[in-house]
Amino acid sequence: MWHTARRATRLAAIIAPLAAGLGAASLAAQEAEGPAPDVEAPPYEIPRITGEIELDGRPDEPAWQSIESLPLTMYAPVFRGEPEQRTEIRVAYDDRYLYAAGRFYDDDPDGIRVNSLYRDRWNGDDAFALYIDAFNDNQNAKWFGTTPAGIRFDILVSDDGQTLNESWDTFWDARTTRTDEGWFAEIRIPFSSLGFQVDDGRRVEMGLTVTRLVSRTGERVTFPAIDPAFAFRQPSVARDVVLRGVTSSKPAYLTPYVLTGLDRRQIADPETGAFDAESDVSRDIGLDLRYAFTSNLNLDVTVNTDFAQVEADDEQVNLDRFPLFFPEKRRFFQERSGIFEFTTGSSSRLFHSRVIGLDENREPVPVLGGVRLVGRAGEWDIGLLDMQTDALGDTPSENFGVARVRRRIFNPFSFVGLMATSRIRSGRHNVAGGVDGVFRLFGDEYLTAKWAASGDDRVPVGTGLFDRSHLYASWQRRTNRGLSYTTSVSRSGAEYRPELGFLPRRDYWTAKAYGNWYIFTDSNSFFRRIYPGALAFQTFRNSDGVLESAQWAVWVQWDTKRGGGGWIEPKLFRENVDTPFLIGAEAEVPAGGYTFADLQLVWSMPAGSRLRTDIDFRAGTYFDGTRQQVTLTPTWNVSPHLELGAEYLYSRIRFADRDQGTDIHVPALRIRTALDARASGNALIQYNSTTDRLEFNVRLRYNFAEGTDLWLVYNEGLDTERGTDPADVRSPLSLSRSLILKYTHTFAP
Repeated sequence: MWHTARRATRLAAIIAPLAAGLGAASLAAQEAEGPAPDVEAPPYEIPRITGEIELDGRPDEPAWQSIESLPLTMYAPVFRGEPEQRTEIRVAYDDRYLYAAGRFYDDDPDGIRVNSLYRDRWNGDDAFALYIDAFNDNQNAKWFGTTPAGIRFDILVSDDGQTLNESWDTFWDARTTRTDEGWFAEIRIPFSSLGFQVDDGRRVEMGLTVTRLVSRTGERVTFPAIDPAFAFRQPSVARDVVLRGVTSSKPAYLTPYVLTGLDRRQIADPETGAFDAESDVSRDIGLDLRYAFTSNLNLDVTVNTDFAQVEADDEQVNLDRFPLFFPEKRRFFQERSGIFEFTTGSSSRLFHSRVIGLDENREPVPVLGGVRLVGRAGEWDIGLLDMQTDALGDTPSENFGVARVRRRIFNPFSFVGLMATSRIRSGRHNVAGGVDGVFRLFGDEYLTAKWAASGDDRVPVGTGLFDRSHLYASWQRRTNRGLSYTTSVSRSGAEYRPELGFLPRRDYWTAKAYGNWYIFTDSNSFFRRIYPGALAFQTFRNSDGVLESAQWAVWVQWDTKRGGGGWIEPKLFRENVDTPFLIGAEAEVPAGGYTFADLQLVWSMPAGSRLRTDIDFRAGTYFDGTRQQVTLTPTWNVSPHLELGAEYLYSRIRFADRDQGTDIHVPALRIRTALDARASGNALIQYNSTTDRLEFNVRLRYNFAEGTDLWLVYNEGLDTERGTDPADVRSPLSLSRSLILKYTHTFAP
């Protein structure tokens, strides 16, 4: 069973950077990133391989010797500086595969970082990666990376590098070796896993970036030369490359699964409060099918869909009155998921796939099946999705549909698109649609405009389109050198209800502006760059024009040469609460207007350190009280076989004038183990003091081959409070428990 967090709230936690150069993430540090200048080098002709290659991590065959290595440039810590370590990277292709080989010499081979053997887990290791914009659309790319231990990670990049999807997996191979000279790697990617457009002359043009990271020093080299004004992962700064005389195969992948498991739940009688145990033995089968209609248009079909092996959501605690956002982790929804992106300001969006397969309490409901078509036809990006769920208890059977098209106009960095969604259930239906456009006007200046509207049978007859619609517009200067800024406005009507999307607020309009001034400190031995910034954010209710929420902030943020960073940020808030709400289970914020302020201090250690932590501390006033909050995220890579990670949020909230308060504790322990690249285990233990729940999610995996896995999944939820009044019915310690064994096998060409 797919485990989800039940009661949630916002953690002001730090998201650890995925790779050196990503930087810390916070509202104070949102980075607007954009393409390089218009003057571009001509496409680079990738050579065709002329000989046999054995994929063994030893790029010493004559075929490799005949390939010229790519010209590399230091990206960090100092742009165009002299690298301390010698690197040679070669890229080639044949009729079926794209190949890459790396020779990563190191004068301190004992210092090469191998922190983890866990698949899809970059954890401060040295790394070699390719970013391939297969459609050359300057918006989307596929990120293929490996470490000195041969561990693979693959990530979808969308929105020109601003969105990363780590839950995506595809078919490809990597092998590595280590010697006293350094480490060496070979990567082989089937054309069928890339997808691309072939012109009439069997010519393919795509975007390519390659990088090597020396984790202990933060040294990164890239091809092409990329100014740190732009993130190295951005598709828009990739070098155009050409392959000739190739075709992309049209394989079909069939992945059936078989599953058996035990599930036990305690159900409370609504009248007496007494608990009865309900047990169930599950036996299930299902399948997924992927078929490539063309080299760049894929169809996914799923029958009796199951997500038992998906990692549990992180526990969260809501410290305001707006709903929380949970990212999509299910594999079926991952491939080219950027096509379906239609954000409408902040975290709101027209479509969010996490709505599918969950009831109102975020409990899973059966997914009977669905189809998903994504890719490109001519100049158009296309995304079609239809999913059908089964009835469960009070939740009726539902159908979910999405259609999305998008194409470039004017220049390679601008596009317009359309999206439509529908949600149909017994006696009710909801539809929504929108049009969006992103336009690069000149230099790094971008204009974004979006409009969406919805129709729902619960909306009063006669409600105008304006009240059922949402408008969003922004102007950005996308760069990480010198001044970058974003200004935006949005308005959402009272009856705008995109039920297949995510909308934290209703009936409001917002004005927002923030900016950074990026200062590179190449001559400083500690700081890589320093960037002061400021934010102004105001949201007004449409119904009465009252300022509902506002935030004003200034900050100074920094990145270090070795990949760490931090920031200092004083903030001023204004909130107008029209309906009282609870914080935790003990403190209530009454209706009224509030002005309060706090100071936030953040420190992040370099990701390459084997023992490291991030610290996020903030203190100040909070509504009509006070708040002190600290978030710690220590990680210890005991060995490549064992990683211990923890997260701990403590928030102390007091309302002295009302003699109320609450102490919120949300600790979590993550244990990741791996015998080798195939056998791994992951345990997540979480406690939430607001619900008095202790949650266990343990997943053991043996990966026979890509798409062929054996999973053993254990979930349990414990009630640590259970009631102390002898007159009350005491709940069982274990409220739910499941043990699932699942086997998937992919039949691939």
